[in-house]
Order: sequence, then structure tokens, then C-alpha cells
Amino acid sequence: MKSNGLEHIKGNKMVKKAGLVRMDLSKLPNKLPEFKKSKVTKDVLIASWLENWIKEDLKSGKIHPQELLPKKDDLAAYLGISTGTVQNAIRYIEDAGLVESKQRIGTLIKDQSVKTNVLRKQSSKRDGAIYAIKKYIIDNDCKVGENLPSSRELSKIIGSAPNTARLALEYLASTGIIKAMGNRGNKANWLISQIPSVGKSNKEIGIKTDTLVSQVERDLKNYIQQNFSAGDKLPAHMVLSKDLKVSIKTIHDAIKSLIKDGILSAKRGRYGTTILRLPNDAVAPRPEDSIFAPAQDAVFYNYEKIERHIKNMIAEKYSVGQKLPSMSELAKELDVSGNTIRKALQNLAKECILEFARGKYGGTFVVNMPKIEAKQPKFAWLSVNKEHIKAYRGLTEAK
Repeated sequence: MKSNGLEHIKGNKMVKKAGLVRMDLSKLPNKLPEFKKSKVTKDVLIASWLENWIKEDLKSGKIHPQELLPKKDDLAAYLGISTGTVQNAIRYIEDAGLVESKQRIGTLIKDQSVKTNVLRKQSSKRDGAIYAIKKYIIDNDCKVGENLPSSRELSKIIGSAPNTARLALEYLASTGIIKAMGNRGNKANWLISQIPSVGKSNKEIGIKTDTLVSQVERDLKNYIQQNFSAGDKLPAHMVLSKDLKVSIKTIHDAIKSLIKDGILSAKRGRYGTTILRLPNDAVAPRPEDSIFAPAQDAVFYNYEKIERHIKNMIAEKYSVGQKLPSMSELAKELDVSGNTIRKALQNLAKECILEFARGKYGGTFVVNMPKIEAKQPKFAWLSVNKEHIKAYRGLTEAK
């Protein structure tokens, strides 16, 4: 029997937020970091401050493993800094193995006696930048003692944001691979202290490829393979997000990848996301499965169809100066969303066929009669119900 959710996916240990306790700000040290006197960036200073506090209070029993840190916004307000700086600092102590972050749950204090991970680790953009900088050092045959470009220059070379490159460089400095000389931040003069290793035997190679999106992508493949057949409809993004304990954006990105692989097909409205083939099935999707237009094409087709209908309606029933029905009335009559009607009317206003007026006597008025083509344009694709596909398959297989 097919399962209704993702709870049986192997290797995916879920943590329920309801069973966790978030610590109060009062547990934080009263003595705050001295930002003005420090020669390091704020995020590095805060990371050191958090690291010392967690280690000391874990030993004394004031805090406990599996407690949630205060929310990042609350930490930022407590320290008088930005949330982004707090996020960067938490990344450092996560690298040190003191905490573990999880989307939609928070940041957990890790049990230092347990070496296995409780939650799946998301490889961030910074992790990718770390790998890229290491590879840059090796590929360019850099020597110990040579200077690296600034983080801004490196960001252009490796294709990342300047701040991401800066965070990657500061992490590499904390591991002793490079050393910051002179100014801080983007203007730092980075000196190579040792040559890193990024060989295939090095586990760091996984930083480049095993992101949270790729992990969710694998989970979805297993879920589809075990619970569905070609032609079935996938649950909504929100349902998958709740079951996998990740954001809707992560689900969206993972599904986009499966669409590129020809496993899924996304269609607008009630059709949703349809399974074209099972992940382990190497057979290409059948031609009848590809008659659905991509969502981007479908939306333009829908607007154009509605525009054409309204043009015909104006030509048959209205004259210049007359007022059209309200958007809600048109949406009900044409059985489409109010947003589709609004976009269609806006396009007709750009063609100077309609004009909008506000106020008590406002509305949508005809200002010029539309030109109706004698021969209506043909569209290059059709949208067919899933049941029609099954019927079509039955007919072709019976021949």
C-alpha cells in the first residue's frame, strides 16, 4: 500500500519542533563583546563570544544539548547588530561543531559527546565559495607566502557575491590555510599559509555538490519511486515542505531540477506537478506527455485568450464611452481568476482600447474600438486532461 507522506524515507531523521525548548535571552552572558576595541570583524568576534559561552555553560550545566538558541532577530537586538552578522557568526560555531541549524526549526546546541549529526547539514553558498577558493589556489599553482586577491576580486573570479567570498576567506583564515594581513573585510591582504587539499579522497569535495536542495532532490526521487506511477500528480509544494521540514523555496528548487531531468512536469492551475516517468526508469517521456505547455508559456496563452475574448465582446456589445462590467463580474463570467482579468485589461489599456477611472463613477471604459482579425491566430500547443492521456494510451496500445 502506498504511503501518504515522506515519513518512511531512509536516512532522513526528522526533528519535531514541538519537542524542543528555546532558551531565554537571560541565559546569555551579561558581558557583551567589545566591538570598538577588536581588530577582527563583528561576526568573528561574536562567534568567539558564543563559542566560549556554550562550552563553559555546557560544562556547568546552565545550558543543555538540544536546547534552541534564541531567535537570530532577538540575538541581533540583544547585541545591537544586524541579523546577517548574527547569521554569519552562527555559521562559524556550526563549523566548530557546537550547534546545528535547521530551516523552520532553529539552531540547536549539539551534544558534544555524540559525534553523529542529528540533522541534515545544508551546504551553503559560503561552503561552495570555500571549495572554489581552495581549488583556485591549487589550479593557479599558488605558493605559501603569496598574496591572494581581495575578496571582491575573488568573488568575480569564482562567481559569488563579495560578502560570500569574504566569509569563505575568513573561514579559511580560521583553519590556518590563509592569513589576513593589513585591513579587514573586502580590502584585506590575504596571505597563503598552507596549500589546501581538494582531492577526490577528501570529504570536503562533498561541499561542492551535496547541498540541501540536492538532498531533498534525492528524497523526492525515492518518494516518487516508492509511491507513484507515471502520470500521477505530486502533492502540493506546501505539503512536501511540511513533510520534509524544509522551506517551500527548497522544495521548489528541488522540483525544478527534477523537471530538467524529465521526471516531472509543472503545469499551472489544477493540473499541478505531474510525474512523467519514474526516477529509475530510463525511458524517455512519451510524446503525449509533452503536449502540456510550460507554465510560463501557458500564462501568456491564457492572457491572450482572455484579451481576444474581451476584444470580441467590446466589438459586438459596446461602443466608445461605455463602461465594461467589473473585474469580478468578468472573472465569474469567463471562469478565470481576477488577476488574469486584471492583466488582460491592463494590456488592452496599453493598446489604448480601454481606460480606467477611479472614484464613485469610475470603472473600465471603452475609448477606442478594437480591430478584430478575420482569421483568429492558432496556438502551437494544447492542454489536455490527464484522463485523456490515459484514454489515448489505451487506444494506441490496443492497435
